[in-house]
Amino acid sequence: MGTYPKLTRPGTIKNPLFHPASRRHRERMDSASSSSKCSECPKRQNDSGGGLAAQYFDVYGPENKPLIRKVILLHIPGLDAALYMSHTGLLSALKKYCGTPKPALALRCQFYLDELETIDALLTCKVKRKRGEVDPRPMPPIQAIRQGNNFILANIKDLPFPIHYYTLSKKQLEENGYFLNLPGVITTLPSPSGSPLHEILALDCEMCVTTEGFELTRITLVDVEGEVVLDKLVKPFNNILDYNTRFSGITGEMLNGVTTTLGDIQGDFLKLVNKETILVGHSLENDLLALKISHELVIDTAILYKHRPGGYKTALRVLSRKFLSREIQASGNGHDSIEDAKTAMDLALLKIRNGPDFGSPPQVTRRKLVSILHQNGKTCSLIDDISILRKYSDELCNTIPVASDSESLSKAIKQVKNDKVSFIWTRFTSLFSYFQKQAQDVERLQYRVAEVISSLTCKKKSARAAISYGSVSSELTDILSGINDKVQKLHNALPKNTLLIISTGHGDTAIVQRLRKLLKEDNEKIINREEVVKALGELQAQAEVALCFSSVKH
Repeated sequence: MGTYPKLTRPGTIKNPLFHPASRRHRERMDSASSSSKCSECPKRQNDSGGGLAAQYFDVYGPENKPLIRKVILLHIPGLDAALYMSHTGLLSALKKYCGTPKPALALRCQFYLDELETIDALLTCKVKRKRGEVDPRPMPPIQAIRQGNNFILANIKDLPFPIHYYTLSKKQLEENGYFLNLPGVITTLPSPSGSPLHEILALDCEMCVTTEGFELTRITLVDVEGEVVLDKLVKPFNNILDYNTRFSGITGEMLNGVTTTLGDIQGDFLKLVNKETILVGHSLENDLLALKISHELVIDTAILYKHRPGGYKTALRVLSRKFLSREIQASGNGHDSIEDAKTAMDLALLKIRNGPDFGSPPQVTRRKLVSILHQNGKTCSLIDDISILRKYSDELCNTIPVASDSESLSKAIKQVKNDKVSFIWTRFTSLFSYFQKQAQDVERLQYRVAEVISSLTCKKKSARAAISYGSVSSELTDILSGINDKVQKLHNALPKNTLLIISTGHGDTAIVQRLRKLLKEDNEKIINREEVVKALGELQAQAEVALCFSSVKH
C-alpha cells in the first residue's frame, strides 16, 4: 500500500481497534490461538507488547507495505468469542480464510451507548500532539464564525468531520430524554423535493407554568447566518399559573391579544423544518416536548461540549462566555430566545469548524480515517447505512449507501475489483439487528436470564459450555450461516495481496443494555433482581470479548 499511514508508532496516528482482553471468555480463545496461527498473514513483528491493534497493523511494516494492494475492513458487530467458539462449524469460512482470531476487549462505553462508539473507533484516528505544540486551529473570533457559513454547508472538504457527525444517535436521543413516536406527538416530514428548505436551524423556546405543567409561550428559529426565520408568541391552552418571567422573559402584557395556538405554531414549524433538517439547540428535548414535535436530527450543544460524567450539563451562558467571549442571559429580564438560539448556532458552528475535540484538553485531536488515507494518495470506498456515510466520509470518498447485508456484499465485491480503490469499509449487521430484536422480547429475555443462571450454577463444565450462550434458534443459525457464506464470497472475490481485516467490536450488547434499563427503572417485569444482576454480569463479561481476524490473500 506504499504510503499507508503507520497507525502504531507512539506519537503518531492511532486507530484504536480494540484493547487487550482478559477474563474467562478470553482465556478460551487464547488457548485456541496458541495452537494455531494464520498461515496466510505476512511476516509480523513479535506478538509481545504494543497492543492487539498494533500487532494486526504491523503488516504495514516497511517490508510488507509495498506488497499489500488493498485493505478491506469488514465489521460484524455482535459476534463475540463465546458465540464464535460454540458455532465454529457454522462459521468455518472465518477460520479457513483468516485463521484463529485474536480476542479483544470491547470498548467499555459500548455498554452504555451504542454501536456508533465502535464504528467511531474504527473510522477515526487520533493524532497525538507533541508537548508544547500550538493548536493549529485556534479559536476564531465571533466574526469569523459567521463568515462564509454557506461555504460550510455547501463544501465539506475543509471540515474535520461532516456536519452529520455531530448529530445525536438514536441511543443518545433516548438517553437524554428525547421522545420518539409517542401518542399526541407529531413528527417532522420528509421534504417533498428531497432537499430541505433549511439544512440547519437553531431552535429555542420559552415556556410558562399552567395548570397542566409547562406550556409553550414563544418559539424562535434562526438560520445559519443568524437571521431569524420564525419568532412568535403563543397563547397556552390552559390557565397560566406562572409566566416564569425570570427565565422565560415572558410577561402577561406580552401575551395580551395573542391568539396563536400550539397547533398554529406546529403548522408553521413543519413548513420550515423537514425530516432532513438538522436542529441545533441547548437541551432541545425540552423545546421539542413543549412543541409536541418529534425530530431525529439534533445537534445538542449541552452534549456536544463534554461535561463531567455523572455531572450536570454545562449551562449555555457558561459555554457562551468560555468559547464565544459573549455574555448572555445577563439583562435581568429573563432569557431572550433569539439570543439563545444564535448562541447555540455559533457554538455548534465553532465545534464543526474545529472538530469534535475542540474545547477538550489538547493532548489529541481526531481525524477521519479516510481523510488520512486520501492525504497519502489512497482512494477509499465506504459501504454502509446512509447515516454512517454522512458521519465518516469526505468529498473524495466513494460513498455507497446500502440497506442489507446482501447489498453490502455485492457492492463490496464490485469495489474490490476496482483497481483504483485502496481501502474499503463495510458492515454485516444482520446479527446485531437480531440481538436488538430479541432484547425487546420480554419472554425471551426472562428465558435467557434463566439460562445464564443455570450455566452459572451447573457443576459440569461440559453442561455449562452447552448452555452458556443459550439455545440457538433456527433464525440465528440462518444468520450465522449467511455471514459465513458472505465472508466466503467476499474472500473469493479478493485480488491477490489484499489484506482482509474482520472486526466484531462486541457481542450481544443489546441484552446488556436492556437489562440495565430494566434494573434502573425497577421494572415489575423483573421477578428476581438478584438473579438478573448475576446474569447481567455474566452477559456483559461474555459480550466484552470481541474478535479480530486478519489475513492477506495469496
